[in-house]
Amino acid sequence: MRAVITGGGGFVGGYLQRELESAGYETYCFDLFDSDVCTRVDLLDKESLFEKLKEVRLDAVFHLAGQASVSLSWKNPQLTFQSNVIATLNLLDAVREINPETRILVVGSSDEYGRLREAGVDVTEDMEPKPETPYAISKLAQENLAGLYSRVYKMNICMTRSFNHGGAGQKEGFMIPDFCAGVVRIEKGLQKELKVGNLNAKRDFTHVRDVVRAYRLISECGRSGEVYNVGSGRAYSAREVLDIVLANARVHCDVVSDPLRMRVSDTPVIRCNNEKLRRATLWKPEIGIEEIVLDTLEYFRSTIAEGGPDA
Repeated sequence: MRAVITGGGGFVGGYLQRELESAGYETYCFDLFDSDVCTRVDLLDKESLFEKLKEVRLDAVFHLAGQASVSLSWKNPQLTFQSNVIATLNLLDAVREINPETRILVVGSSDEYGRLREAGVDVTEDMEPKPETPYAISKLAQENLAGLYSRVYKMNICMTRSFNHGGAGQKEGFMIPDFCAGVVRIEKGLQKELKVGNLNAKRDFTHVRDVVRAYRLISECGRSGEVYNVGSGRAYSAREVLDIVLANARVHCDVVSDPLRMRVSDTPVIRCNNEKLRRATLWKPEIGIEEIVLDTLEYFRSTIAEGGPDA
């Protein structure tokens, strides 16, 4: 089986490549930048994309590429829609022309659901998406395109709405990496305290290795045209996560509430209902929140330089 991973140079891409290769796939990673593992392919360049895909003689596509920052989507919605919608359209058209039997997985986001309020305690795929950011709207548009191509052109396409995931290699800008990087900087004498925001909201976290296993299984076993939630089904408060981080710190860390980070959420709990995924693939999460934290801590201990700027 030959599989193309778009966005293969990103945090999830490397894990997915290893997951697929361990299952016997031959992988080809596309990204905007050349590297030891990725070929430079701009999904907005339709002709170049077509030629690259034609060379591969692909059996499966895992579409991870896109603009994933909510804050950037407000600053540059045009880039966000080009990267998430037009790029997906180009990919679908190219695959349709080369080999419409190709299995395609289009990775979306739980942000598509929008503000869930009390309904967040059990988020199912049949809830109506109500996206409230340019990023979330672009991901829903991407999903709708994929569903349209599945229905009209009978292409083999599954979609996900993926919840929070983490592990070694995830960059700062997300809660667990922010906590872990801050603690490591305290350990190394680079800062004196850890500033935090609202610690009461509960969110669903899954280890990235469990997530990419779900992606492979959805591609292999999922029903074309269907959307699958990908999440652990377990919700943890920021305070619970912070306690795990602090329990594994090598020094005492002073924690300070930062008013600038205090955002009161109107959705106190967001928990993924993953029953549809479980029924379709027999997947279940195998790695707990503690290992997500420990993997992230060790990653930053190895990448943040002692007594100087980040490596």
